[in-house]
Amino acid sequence: MTHADLTDLDVAHLLADAARNAILPHFRQSGLRAENKEAEGFDPVTVADRAAEQAMRAILTQYRPDDGILGEEFARTTGRSGRTWVLDPIDGTRGFISGTPTWGVLIALDAGAGPVLGVIDQPYTGERFVGGADVAQMTGPLGPRPLGVRATRALSDAILFTTFPEVGTEAEGDAFRAVSGQVRLTRYGMDCYAYALLAAGQIDLVIEAGLNAYDIQAPIAVIEAAGGIVTDWTGGSAAQGGRAIAAATPDLHAAALALLSGVT
Repeated sequence: MTHADLTDLDVAHLLADAARNAILPHFRQSGLRAENKEAEGFDPVTVADRAAEQAMRAILTQYRPDDGILGEEFARTTGRSGRTWVLDPIDGTRGFISGTPTWGVLIALDAGAGPVLGVIDQPYTGERFVGGADVAQMTGPLGPRPLGVRATRALSDAILFTTFPEVGTEAEGDAFRAVSGQVRLTRYGMDCYAYALLAAGQIDLVIEAGLNAYDIQAPIAVIEAAGGIVTDWTGGSAAQGGRAIAAATPDLHAAALALLSGVT
């Protein structure tokens, strides 16, 4: 089979399958070691992160040799097509080493102006959330289901998620808490799984800061395919990372953005 025989969606599924196979043998195993990538703070990486990204890069070398690759663990590869595959082999390594099933594999295809295809895959639960121009679907233990955001319009009815309670800087945390103070429920610590839940119609808002492109491009594609909205805190593109807000409806997005947009 050559690269011409596979659609981009086919390739994305191959990447997710390869990452699952590389990661699962290490999950919840005694003796798994995590290296710290930060001189200050804690940003862990494991053999599973690196093995998964290497497995995905090998598939792209075979089936999409002209495309670029931006991954978390290895150097960027510049392609000739103007397209870039954006990979986070384990988004939520802190959760991974803690044994929680809230981490995931993130795969996006950036055609030059942002992601046009995205996958959020949770290998342990067997859930896969896929979004693009012609697809918005999840698969898993309950079978295939279409993705679709909730119709929540008021902050007072919304469920809000973020990964870290401090969110980012002191000012970013204050802005987040201004939104949190108006919603029905706030939860923490879900990493990319929170974005998947938004696309699946379980929650209404995700607000984060300090992101990289590989943290957010797959969620953008999946949530937009499900009918939601993802921007930065000024209403612009979040595709290159930084601060991001994902919302189920325009009304929720506008209400939350009004409380976030003044942060410098």
